[in-house]
Amino acid sequence: MLFYKKHLPLHHFLKKFKRGDPKVPSLFIQVLMDIAQKIRELAESHLTDASHFVVDVVISKHKPHKVSVFLDGDKGITIDHCSDLSRALSEDLDKLDLIKENYMLEVGTPGLDQPLKLKRQFVKNIGRGLKVVRKDKSIWQGKLTAATDGGVTLEAEEKVKGKKTELKTVEIPYSEIEKAIVMVSFK
Repeated sequence: MLFYKKHLPLHHFLKKFKRGDPKVPSLFIQVLMDIAQKIRELAESHLTDASHFVVDVVISKHKPHKVSVFLDGDKGITIDHCSDLSRALSEDLDKLDLIKENYMLEVGTPGLDQPLKLKRQFVKNIGRGLKVVRKDKSIWQGKLTAATDGGVTLEAEEKVKGKKTELKTVEIPYSEIEKAIVMVSFK
């Protein structure tokens, strides 16, 4: 059971949240973040292949809580890997009683429409098209040619004098990336 401030159980704060205590929402969010971190640790402990990794854990604020665990792998991941982790994680969550209320557990991959979050995901997608929105709101789109510890390198087309374009190498530090999405090609 998770305890917060004055050693009161989590469900005490959730009841106060329902009654509208103005101090509770930020604490409620922190509680969800702490639970998500614990679930991430549990999920990582069950991964049997070193090439697999947890991308993110998201818990909805609305009831019933939806716990989404997103996995990926350097060489991909199968539905069997997801279902094995789902079973193990479900047992752990029931045993540890981290979430008192009813919840739904989903284990899957992030999907093509989800932004890349980890350096490992960038490395995995070298050679594919990538759209990067920088924090200054500029947008670069091109082929991901490298992913280092410091950032990514794109080979992007840039318009020069009217309709003519030329390839330009663009290096973007991770710290300047707001969002990066793999561009799907159906060629």
